[in-house]
Amino acid sequence: MIDNNDSSTNAFPVFPEQIQRGNIWRLSVAQALAGANSVVVYATGAIVGSMLAPSPVLATLPISIFVVGMATCILPVGAITRRYGRRVAFLTGTGAGVLAGLLAMVAVIMGWFWLFCLATFCGGSYAAVVLSFRFAAADGVEPKRRARALSLVMAGGVAAGIVGPQLVTWTMDLWSAHLFAATFLVQAAVAAVSAVILLGVRLPMPTAEEVAGGRPLGLIVRQPRFVAAVICGAVSYMLMNFLMTAAPLAMHMQGHSQASANLGLQWHVIAMYAPSFFTGHLITRFGAARVAIAGLILTGLSAVIGLAGLDIMHFWWSLILLGVGWNFGFLGASALVLECHRPEEKASVQSLNDFIVFGLMAAGSFASGGLLSAYGWHTVLWVSFIPLALAVLALAVAIHRSK
Repeated sequence: MIDNNDSSTNAFPVFPEQIQRGNIWRLSVAQALAGANSVVVYATGAIVGSMLAPSPVLATLPISIFVVGMATCILPVGAITRRYGRRVAFLTGTGAGVLAGLLAMVAVIMGWFWLFCLATFCGGSYAAVVLSFRFAAADGVEPKRRARALSLVMAGGVAAGIVGPQLVTWTMDLWSAHLFAATFLVQAAVAAVSAVILLGVRLPMPTAEEVAGGRPLGLIVRQPRFVAAVICGAVSYMLMNFLMTAAPLAMHMQGHSQASANLGLQWHVIAMYAPSFFTGHLITRFGAARVAIAGLILTGLSAVIGLAGLDIMHFWWSLILLGVGWNFGFLGASALVLECHRPEEKASVQSLNDFIVFGLMAAGSFASGGLLSAYGWHTVLWVSFIPLALAVLALAVAIHRSK
């Protein structure tokens, strides 16, 4: 934990209640709209990729490039935030989201695979900016309420899980000559609406100290609490993506229908975000580290249920517990990050945290399919216990040293 005796640690500005609520509301809606954009990419990327790619092997490349775009742009987003403020970063990101939709539409019309890949990279850039919404919700909020503000913004993901798939369903055939072209046009419009909503967010401009960056990052990252936060956030997101990526293919390999797999994934997404309505309360009452450990335990339990059988209910319950485990683990880790930096260090520390988390998530995404094909679903589940044990150990050390 940062040294609370240093006067700079108490310099977090606190906004009036009306501004706090307005910020949280706007960021929650923007989170939902941006999440819908990401769902569109995941729902259509492989299909459009198979339509446009010169080789079937490259069909899923657009989705992989989306993840690469997200990981690549996290640190530049942090630099923009530190120099010009969060709102400039938000509008830059939504601009990338609008561009992603327009480029994807043109790519489908013209049949250009490389342009579609560029579009998904822009979509990943937009997603990188959206990652900072949860931390922005804590700006201007008194410390004891920051975890609740963070979790309420993440709750916007519930709407994203509903709006995204419906957006694809309603628009995919509107332009009959070009499948999904209308979907991508609407995707661009949704990003533009998000930009308008974010214009009303009132956040502090960077101070001279924040532009300077505060203490060296090397000093900050050596804090046991920060190490634990990064490991927990990385493991929670990596395993969620690792298992979620493999589960639909595993269900298909076991003869379960595509409709059953889709339903399982839908409940998984709801389970990821619905607990956000009360996760903040749990963090305030029990502490971020303990809630994060509970999330890791639930993720482990999801793997245990997956190992117990291959019926559809085993897959469904495994995915639901995986979603709740991700919520507790990721939000708990994010709340821990807020305890590790001073106000002037927030942009650099938060962006470094997300860069590590999503870099590892990308690695997990690439690894899961190959591991499943080579060794089977049960091996994927057994492998997940190794990073889980590491994350629990790191959190236990952080809790012990904070006493």
